[in-house]
Amino acid sequence: MRYDRDGFPIPPEFEIPAAATGREPRPVAMAAPRVSPRPPTAARKRFLVLALAAAVLVPAIVIPEVLPVVRQMVVEWSLERAAVREARNDLGGAIGELGRAIRWHGDDVELLCLRSMLRLEDRDHDGALADASRAAGIAPTTPQPFRVRALVHVVRGDADAALADAETVVGLASPGDVEALNHRAYMRALVGRELPAALADIDAAIATVGEPSPELLDTRGFILHLLGRTQEAIDQLNLAIDGMQQNRRQLALLAGRVDRSELARRLRSLDHGLAVMLHHRAQACEKAGLDEQAKQDFELAAKKGFDPSRGIF
Repeated sequence: MRYDRDGFPIPPEFEIPAAATGREPRPVAMAAPRVSPRPPTAARKRFLVLALAAAVLVPAIVIPEVLPVVRQMVVEWSLERAAVREARNDLGGAIGELGRAIRWHGDDVELLCLRSMLRLEDRDHDGALADASRAAGIAPTTPQPFRVRALVHVVRGDADAALADAETVVGLASPGDVEALNHRAYMRALVGRELPAALADIDAAIATVGEPSPELLDTRGFILHLLGRTQEAIDQLNLAIDGMQQNRRQLALLAGRVDRSELARRLRSLDHGLAVMLHHRAQACEKAGLDEQAKQDFELAAKKGFDPSRGIF
């Protein structure tokens, strides 16, 4: 311990003034102050609050606005890819694309019916029935699900269920609806029941339109064949096949002016219809003893895709 000239002790953090010691003063040694964190200013607080609000509110505002657009884009893209795959006979791929569209869009009657028909063609009879029944449950007053399900029932060998759904289609449609009458007539023909009533249905449908389509003529020709009116059947089926071939030629003229995949898909559908008509004429020709014509029609029908196990009948 040191003392000053008056005998008082000198603290260790101070030096004796020069006047007291006669020496030059040295800097006073001071302990460094402890610095505490600076509290946020009002501006910084406002910034933090705004940033936090943006992190919460922006997604809440933007996502509901953007999601429907994204959903629609995914659905349209999936449907386009499904059409392309169907045109290439990639049924599994087309079914998968429709599945994605349904997942993003939600249950939709038209999409479910489309997938049901593709599953039927892909011989997934249980899946086709499930889709058609699901669509019927969603829209019990819409004919299309019951129209599709009737076809599935025919392939599965359930004639009673097929006729019941055909009756439902007529009941839901407007009185005298041509498509509904043609559908019931054809279901009756496919299961071999109520053939006179089936002929009455198709005659009523044709009377309504005046100039029948190839599909209506085919239904009538097939029923006449089943009723044993062979020559009339052949005459009707000749007209049906000529009309379908003309439709196909007209569609083929669109090549280069429409989307190639869409054109291929539509041509594929026409070929399936033509395959059915050729098979019906082959049956009628076989019954009439026209064996060579029957053989030719059977072969061409198979080449174009006739296959009852796939719903092409």
